[in-house]
Amino acid sequence: MSQVLDIAPPAPTPPGTPPAADAPAALAARYGLTVSGARPSLPAYVRQLWARRHFITAFATAKLTAQYSQAKLGQVWQVATPLLNATVYYFIFGVLMGTKHDVPDYVPFLVTGVFVWTFTQSSIMAGTRAISGNLGLVRALHFPRAALPVSYALQQLQQLLFSMAALVVILLCFGVPVAASWLLAVPALALQFVFNAGVAMIMARLGAKTPDIAQLMPFVLRTWMYVSGVMWSIDRVLSDHQDMPRVVLLALECNPAAIYIDLMRFALIDSFHHSQLPHHVWPLAIGWALLAGVGGFIYFWKAEETYGRG
Repeated sequence: MSQVLDIAPPAPTPPGTPPAADAPAALAARYGLTVSGARPSLPAYVRQLWARRHFITAFATAKLTAQYSQAKLGQVWQVATPLLNATVYYFIFGVLMGTKHDVPDYVPFLVTGVFVWTFTQSSIMAGTRAISGNLGLVRALHFPRAALPVSYALQQLQQLLFSMAALVVILLCFGVPVAASWLLAVPALALQFVFNAGVAMIMARLGAKTPDIAQLMPFVLRTWMYVSGVMWSIDRVLSDHQDMPRVVLLALECNPAAIYIDLMRFALIDSFHHSQLPHHVWPLAIGWALLAGVGGFIYFWKAEETYGRG
């Protein structure tokens, strides 16, 4: 016995419906449409970021101005905060632990370390919240998202430059003469800025995916500070503890934060000699800047289309 299956005829195609061959991708290609928020190529991304350089500068300046707008002393806190930290470290490490007896010009040594370290610390902390703390801006406007962590690093550089005026006064008050070596502070700060901006971009991507990482960073940065020679001389420790494992000695010598701090001390303090610097200090400073700056930029760019979604 044969059976006849009743198969319903295909539904009529509504007028104006494109053929099945015209899939969304084909239609987009036909009319020149692109995915909104799609990641551009790396060269195009660099060009877009350069085109927003005025926005980056204005955003950094506005953030710096608004940072202490609610405080009665206003912008004075830009200088007062690191100075107060330096005062606390002086009494704990310099007086109670006697570190000042082993380091010539300990106050200039300490204040320079605190100011330079604060630049790195604040840049990384601000970069961690660059995306997660500006979701409204990220979702409302189309711009290269790398502009946010870069602008935060630029804000901290501007704050450091304000603080440098107080640092110069402290150096002069403690008998440190003005010298041509002070000009070395310019390339040292430029390399540190590139390094800070690169790490800020890495942390911005991590913070965008896991905002809780911002709660962990103060402990990580505090530990990093203690091993970066902010309050004590790495050179003196290395010379007094040659029996330490080689990997520990190498880590202390190649610590990027310590390298940029030592470069600034070498530039500004006449009693801080070349012999106290790590071997090949300038190649190390350039290498860390390129590794963090270029690597951080590419790492951030690879997740460009994910920021602000979800």
